Amino acid sequence: MVTVAYQGEFGSNSAAATQDLFPGSTELPCTSFEQALDAVTLGTADLAVIPVDNTAAGRVADVHHLLPESGLFVIGEYFLAIHFDLMAVPGASQADVECVRSHVHALGQCRKILREGGWRTLVSDDTAGAAREVAELGDVRHAALAPPAAARQYGLTVLRSGVEDDPDNTTRFVVLSREADFAPVTNAPTMTSLFFAVRNIPSALYKALGGFASSAVNLTKIESYQLGAGFNPSCFYVEIEGHPDQPHVALALQELRFFSSEVRILGVYPAHPHRMRERVES
Repeated sequence: MVTVAYQGEFGSNSAAATQDLFPGSTELPCTSFEQALDAVTLGTADLAVIPVDNTAAGRVADVHHLLPESGLFVIGEYFLAIHFDLMAVPGASQADVECVRSHVHALGQCRKILREGGWRTLVSDDTAGAAREVAELGDVRHAALAPPAAARQYGLTVLRSGVEDDPDNTTRFVVLSREADFAPVTNAPTMTSLFFAVRNIPSALYKALGGFASSAVNLTKIESYQLGAGFNPSCFYVEIEGHPDQPHVALALQELRFFSSEVRILGVYPAHPHRMRERVES
């Protein structure tokens, strides 16, 4: 039985993604993303499921910064439709509510109902954690914005369901492993995650990325950050469409390596079907 670490508590969206991906797995809730990654690194967990992007809130976790130094590899991705319910202790009504608790991203994704209610808000570490806090308080004046599963987990009453601003609200998760389980080259759509650090020369980034353009490789994500103090050249976390063994991708990576001091492939994995649906719809 596989053990899967994630940031959050039972009833969270990360727990839902884990259950969808690995039914029957042993869940290991963690208080932070770093703790979830460390659990895999140290062997306490086999895998980690981490949210990275949300259609409404943008970047969720600093995986682009944590992953290259963790020694872990991306072996999959998953898109989860996000829904939030307004929940409170049994016997409470919406008129009783004075304060709403949730994760900062959830509060930002449910602005309409918060404006409508005119409630005070409190930021919690996790959406399901907010539901647990409300259950522990036992106060009808406090409510939580959390996934539907959290109401069942903590015995709360749903005052209003589906209160997210965007009905198409979606979060993308990545699956992390100690082993580099790279997908083989097939006709199926493939994603590649990689890290690179540019050489400290003029126009290095422009030239390093030029190979992707000239080889028609679609760059779907790029995040920059600094390693350590001082004014060292920037490092980049990148996701591209394609497999490193495909000729056009190999050419782009060859040019990238010429203008970089370091290039590391962090994962080669099947593209989730949600990507293809988005492309058709657009």
